[in-house]
Amino acid sequence: MAKIEASVQIHAPLDKVWDIVSDIDNEPKFWKGTKEVRNISKEDNHIIREVTIAFKDSKCMQEVTIFPKEKINILFTKGIISGTKTITVQPQDDLIQLSAVWDIKLSGMMGMFTGMVKKHVKKGTEDALQFIKQVAEESN
Repeated sequence: MAKIEASVQIHAPLDKVWDIVSDIDNEPKFWKGTKEVRNISKEDNHIIREVTIAFKDSKCMQEVTIFPKEKINILFTKGIISGTKTITVQPQDDLIQLSAVWDIKLSGMMGMFTGMVKKHVKKGTEDALQFIKQVAEESN
């Protein structure tokens, strides 16, 4: 498994950061590795969806659980990626600590490329967090 961690401090209100992060249908705008999102079902804070990722335009199934103003857990249930991605927002004084933690591997024969893909996922995560920071702080 590849564990990838990144975080950023944002000078913006929790509600503003949460509004951006929790708009998971808009994920491709911030997360360049996510090309398309198609929701299959939604019940309360639990969503089943199909996501097309940039790696060979692969489709992955995900179960997303939203814990309002705290975190979003994403479980990859089918496809080229297996594992989890967790996005957490934590107020710290007048800042918001936004973190993303991946614990993933590529499935089947693609597993041998996990290390190579880890580099791209880390860069994409850092870029996404910086873009979220920029948008959240713009009109602050």
